[in-house]
Amino acid sequence: MNSGRAGSGLCGGVTQLPGSIQQQVDTSKPARLNALTGLRCFAAINVVLFHFSNPQWFGPLAPVVDAGFVSVSYFILLSGFVLGYNYNEKARAGELDLRRFWEARFTRIYPIYLLSLLLSWGQLGQEYQSHTHAMFWAGMVLSPLLLQGWIPAIATFLNTPAWTMSAEAFYYVIFPWLARWKRPERVQPYLWKMAGIWGLGMVPGALYMAFNPDGIAHPNRFSYGQWLWALKYTPYAHVASFVFGVMLANLDQMVGRSGRLRLILGVGGFAGIYWLLALGPRVPYALIHDGLLMPLFGCVVLGLAGNNPLAYALGWRPLVFVGEASYCLYLLHFNFWNLIHDSHFWFWSGLNRFDPWLSYLLLIGLGLLALHFIEKPAQRVLRGWLHVSR
Repeated sequence: MNSGRAGSGLCGGVTQLPGSIQQQVDTSKPARLNALTGLRCFAAINVVLFHFSNPQWFGPLAPVVDAGFVSVSYFILLSGFVLGYNYNEKARAGELDLRRFWEARFTRIYPIYLLSLLLSWGQLGQEYQSHTHAMFWAGMVLSPLLLQGWIPAIATFLNTPAWTMSAEAFYYVIFPWLARWKRPERVQPYLWKMAGIWGLGMVPGALYMAFNPDGIAHPNRFSYGQWLWALKYTPYAHVASFVFGVMLANLDQMVGRSGRLRLILGVGGFAGIYWLLALGPRVPYALIHDGLLMPLFGCVVLGLAGNNPLAYALGWRPLVFVGEASYCLYLLHFNFWNLIHDSHFWFWSGLNRFDPWLSYLLLIGLGLLALHFIEKPAQRVLRGWLHVSR
């Protein structure tokens, strides 16, 4: 879930006209997009608060926390954007080495993923009681292989957030072929294509609403059903968001980095997301869980990929510093939360009256430690063994 690299260098040689766009092919390494890393900080923390807080504690931000699951949808779309941003041109130029690409992705996600599974072994007894013998052993075999997400019943086996890595692994497999799609020449036809992907992304939720296979009158974040589980936690239900992100990277190249347009898109995207989330149950849960917000997430990404006050604000160095640990914080927050509270440390230290606020701070700190003392060293070792540079 890296925020990737981008910069004014990509805009060099781009002439924007009403009906067409002419571009230079640039396969060099693009500059960083710090604002997207800064937003990852808030998105990861929002997932933590979604799982371990009362949304009403946060006043006007309660709708955002109560719908913290949309941060995961944002992460998936952002993943597609970042990969497309860094590799689309290389793929089209025939310069993307598939083996090295997949090795780089493996070294990026697997060390912390494996750590999350190891830290979750205390949940084995609960998992054994919660599943049939067949499903339990399927979870045991498939989870280390990043395949558990394909079976809804075990998608959240051992560590609930780990289902997203099962999805990401699949998206990494298909990405090189997505990246080879022809570079768009005009904005308007390309927007229609992106709108088509958006529409496809809402099909699973629309079908769920139409047929209501679980018989749940008004599904929400606390509802459980086999088909709802498939809608929430499986790779095929979210693939459109990833594809949309890859396509968004092409659109990003067609819009100048400076100027008011990106600022308007960013502010409008944030405002639109907040408005929809504030509507609460009036917006169908099956739609907002992933597909509905795609265009608004796209506006936010384009806004933060530009040179404007919004991007500068979210590119503040402390936010970027924490944002770089967002993957660790996201994937390990269940593990760390359980370790903190199973130890009863806050109780016997007399600090329990400050919980969960101290726990939130500690989770961020542990995420940073995991990044710098586990993820990065493990990446260096694995990439040295595999001779992978990126």
